[in-house]
Amino acid sequence: MRQFNRYFSELMHYLPENEQLQLQHTTGANEKQISTLLEVFPQCPQALISLLKDVNGTYYCKHGDHTICVLVLGSDLYEYSYYLKSIEQIMNDYQVDNQDSILDRYSEFIDQIEVDERINIHVPLRERLCFSDCMNNGGTSSLYIDFTPNEGGKVGQIIRYVHDPDSYEVIAPSFDVYLQQLMDGAYEFTAFYEDEL
Repeated sequence: MRQFNRYFSELMHYLPENEQLQLQHTTGANEKQISTLLEVFPQCPQALISLLKDVNGTYYCKHGDHTICVLVLGSDLYEYSYYLKSIEQIMNDYQVDNQDSILDRYSEFIDQIEVDERINIHVPLRERLCFSDCMNNGGTSSLYIDFTPNEGGKVGQIIRYVHDPDSYEVIAPSFDVYLQQLMDGAYEFTAFYEDEL
C-alpha cells in the first residue's frame, strides 16, 4: 500500500474502491517539474507542492501505464467535485491564457457579475495559479490561488470562480486553510460518488 501525505491518506477512506486503486497507480511530480512551476509561481504554497509530489494531477493524467481520472478536491459549492491539475496542465493554462483581467473580460458587464471585494479585478487572470477544475472540466467552476489580492485580501487566498451566473469568491485565506476545510468537512465532495451508485 502506497504511503500518501495526510490529505490523500484520509481521502482514501472516503473514495470508492476503483478510485482508490487509481490513486495507487499515480506518480508524483519530480524536482524538474516543481522547478518549472516555481519559476512562474514562486509563491506557490508548500501544501500544493506536497500534493503534487504525491499525485501529479488527477484529470485524465498519464501515470506510467495508467491514465487516471479521480475527483479529489471540493469547494463551498457542494454540488461540484474537482480534479487536481497536473503541473503540465497548470503551465499549459498559463501559457495559453491571455493577459485579460476580470475587468477586461467582462468590460461593460462588470456590474452584472459578483466579485468578492478582496479580489483585484485589474490583475491578469493568468497571474493566478489555477490548480483545479470542477467535474465538467472547468466549464462551470475553477479554483485559483491569488497572489495579488485587493485591499482586505491576503496573498495566497483561494478564489472560486463559477459560471452562469459568473462570480468570483474568496473561499479560504490560504491553501493550507482550504485543505483543512475539506478535511474538517469529512471530504463532503466525495458524496458525488455515492450519488453515482
